[in-house]
Amino acid sequence: MKEIAVTESKTAWQAARVSKFPKLAKDMRCDVAIIGGGITGLTAAYLLKRAGKRVCLLERDRLAHGDTGCTTAHLTCVTDTRLSELAKTFGKDNACLVWMGGAAAISTIEEIASREQIECDFQRIPGFLHASLTGKTDETKPLKSDCRLASEFGFETSFEDSVPSIGRPGFRLANQGKFHPLRYLAGLAPTIDGGGSSIFEHSEVTEFLDKPFGVKVNGKQVECDYIVIATHVPLMGQTGLVNATIFQSKLAPYSSYVIGAKLPKGQFPEASFWDTSDPYYYLRIDRHSRYDYAIFGGQDHKTGQKARPEQCFTALRQLLLKLAPGAKVDRQWSGQVIETNDGLPYIGETADRQFAATGFAGNGMTFGTLAAMMACDAALGRKNPWRKLFSIDRKKIRGGTWNYLTENLDYPYYLVRDRIKGSEARTPRDVKPGEGKILKLDGQRVACSRDEDKKLSMISAICTHMGCVVHWNSAEKTWDCPCHGSRFQPDGQVFAGPAETPLEPVKVTPKKATGRNEKRPRHRLAAAKTGR
Repeated sequence: MKEIAVTESKTAWQAARVSKFPKLAKDMRCDVAIIGGGITGLTAAYLLKRAGKRVCLLERDRLAHGDTGCTTAHLTCVTDTRLSELAKTFGKDNACLVWMGGAAAISTIEEIASREQIECDFQRIPGFLHASLTGKTDETKPLKSDCRLASEFGFETSFEDSVPSIGRPGFRLANQGKFHPLRYLAGLAPTIDGGGSSIFEHSEVTEFLDKPFGVKVNGKQVECDYIVIATHVPLMGQTGLVNATIFQSKLAPYSSYVIGAKLPKGQFPEASFWDTSDPYYYLRIDRHSRYDYAIFGGQDHKTGQKARPEQCFTALRQLLLKLAPGAKVDRQWSGQVIETNDGLPYIGETADRQFAATGFAGNGMTFGTLAAMMACDAALGRKNPWRKLFSIDRKKIRGGTWNYLTENLDYPYYLVRDRIKGSEARTPRDVKPGEGKILKLDGQRVACSRDEDKKLSMISAICTHMGCVVHWNSAEKTWDCPCHGSRFQPDGQVFAGPAETPLEPVKVTPKKATGRNEKRPRHRLAAAKTGR
């Protein structure tokens, strides 16, 4: 087979320009010190600053140019471990909770991009999990089983005897997502720096301090109340050598390989694809004006355990050319992902007032965002429904054994269910006097109501307590939160707690309204991976 010249060894994202920030050059004090400037660190900094905390983000190199820059930026709620395997190992409630976490993360990215008007090409797309591209075993039965289980959990799925452009059985998962990760983070960074919060690059943490609590950077001291370690593999910090060593033994680094190629337009639907090979292959299709672009990856192996890694790129090129004979490969790169011993990430406190997150496998963008959400809750002393499930010191998890699953299930259930529902109306004109409806306008969830005098009110539909979508109470003419009972007047003012902050007014252009449904899904295999 003729070898195809590759012109770029950079990722498809690294041409994006990210603002530069100074080195830390003096002692300082903040509420939360965040170590690491990738998806987890920047998102945590953003959420904490919005919550009123002064943050100091410390990056040893440049923002978003580590493992986050090597992602293939699939946004999905499904883990590398098959859904049926999650349910078998951890119980159905826990398996559902894992998917809910991914769904909540996708919605969070969508909402942040919309709120801050970040042009990062965020888009909801379908995803397809299908039989192995290289295997010959009939996988129809297990794929149908996963499809039924996902549907039982409330996710929009449909089985396909022949997945489009792939020609193998699988199932379609509605409303996955994709975006340009570096443009997203480049837009996020300026919203963090300033107003009492700071970002520092080329500022490596070299020491963790106990009294006063904080870190040393560039010979300077950063004193804080809480530390978030958002590095690919967590630093030891205050954990202690023995516990840190034990923790490290639960992690395994894998290398994954990616190629990018131009395709003739319309050869594939604009979607994401994953197969059931072990390690699995993954494909993302992007539309451009004159061509389509494929990002195709796989060939994962434990880092450092491949004698000739260039063969991985060759194998990917050969397989892509079978799928798409007109493909013209123009770039290739590799990334590293971290696996855990049980298939779930480790997210939580490793010591008092010290939070860490790792083991995202092929779900780097979604688990990284969810970890930031959990870090924010931990620093603020708030409950979080995923805390025990992903706990750093978790033991063997069995379904139905934790009270929190039944006591707090309303929160993750409604948080996700209402965000994946379609709009209740297409435009504000569809809201009649005395009615209230949730619309999706300019990418935002908007609570629109109209009083008997026909006056229209448009406010954010996201509860300011813990982020659930409010519901219209037609009897009381209020917006009520199904998660924790907060209630709001039609103009957004708090009517009853626990929320303390009003729903924000929303100004949008009604003609941009969409009535599209949204949901999400996807899958991965439990062996090798990619920071996708």
